Amino acid sequence: MEVGDAEWNRLIVTGAESLGVQVSEFQVAQFSAHIRELLLWNRKTNLTAITLPSEVAIKHVVDSLAIARWVHPEASVLDIGSGGGFPGIPLKILMPSLAVTLIDSSRKKNSFQRHVIRTLGLVNIAALQTRIEALSANPDPLRGGNPSFSVIVCRAFTDLARFVEMAMPLLAPAGMMIAMKGRISSEELADVSSLISRLSQAGTVLHSRTISYNLPFLGAERCLYILTVP
Repeated sequence: MEVGDAEWNRLIVTGAESLGVQVSEFQVAQFSAHIRELLLWNRKTNLTAITLPSEVAIKHVVDSLAIARWVHPEASVLDIGSGGGFPGIPLKILMPSLAVTLIDSSRKKNSFQRHVIRTLGLVNIAALQTRIEALSANPDPLRGGNPSFSVIVCRAFTDLARFVEMAMPLLAPAGMMIAMKGRISSEELADVSSLISRLSQAGTVLHSRTISYNLPFLGAERCLYILTVP
């Protein structure tokens, strides 16, 4: 199997369908272009430890699409610690009407993200080399200096409580935070529950839910921890 061949493409289509997501031939071609560039750059700079074409298809592309059903097509999305562009770039390919901002503190990863955006001809998407703590002080140029986002997502970036603390100042009214995780420990859940309780006492109400799923074909366990502001 090679990235972009018929077998790889079927893996993307079938894997996405198993998560309730439909993708077009054009979108699959864009996914494959993203991954080809990822693996090419990865020969010289460390962007991913996952290099087997079948695993890249499922663990990077298909897994990125797992949150699609909870993201409104017109949302403004902030992808924290985007790395190789996941999940932000696959989400943008799937829903071109999204406004997407990718942030990563690594220069090499940010350079790669910008390269993929140019290569795929994506619009209304920006890649910034910054930390989330600094973003509110340096408003995002993509949205005219608007410092808030309707959806903030991170993928295996940090623990839940720290994610919530970092994301809250940038969350728009009635916004949503989504943490994409493997297994979530009881300790991590207890910490974030305590934080949510403190925020509620201070007047910020958050509703949380955990959604578990298995990656298609691989069976690996994954969780989405979703927080919404009513």
